[in-house]
Amino acid sequence: MEKIQIITGSTLGGAEYVGDHLEEILTNKGINSEVHNNPNLENITTSGDWLLIVSTHGAGEYPDNFKPFIEQINSKKPDLTAINFTIIAIGDSNYDTYCAAGDQLKLLLEKHGAVQKLGFLKIDVTDDLSPEEAAEQWFLPLLN
Repeated sequence: MEKIQIITGSTLGGAEYVGDHLEEILTNKGINSEVHNNPNLENITTSGDWLLIVSTHGAGEYPDNFKPFIEQINSKKPDLTAINFTIIAIGDSNYDTYCAAGDQLKLLLEKHGAVQKLGFLKIDVTDDLSPEEAAEQWFLPLLN
C-alpha cells in the first residue's frame, strides 16, 4: 500500500486533531501516512489514497487553510484519476450548510477523475463531542 495522504482543512483545529489521531493509528498498524495540515497540491502525490478531513466554515465555506489547496485544484485542473479518496466532513447540523465543504470537495475531486474509495463520514459536532473518536470508530473497520 502506498502512503496515505491525510489532508486537513480546519478552522478551529478539529480536523487537524482528527488527522493527527488517524495518522497515529495508521502508524501503529504499520501503514505509512503523511499529514498535510496546510495542504499544497505541489507537495502531495496525485496517485494512491487521499484521506481528506474538512470542517465547514461560515456559510458552507472551506476553512482558510484549505482554500489555497482548492484554488490550486481549480486553477491547475490536475488529472486525479489515480486518486482514491475518502472524506470525513465535520460540521454542525444546526446550520443548513451542514458539512457543505465536504459535499463540495467530493464533487470537485470526482470532477477531476478521483474515485471515492471507502466512503464519506459526516460528523455532527452537536452529537459527537469527540470527532477523533467518531472518526476512529468509523475508519478502523474500513482498514480490514
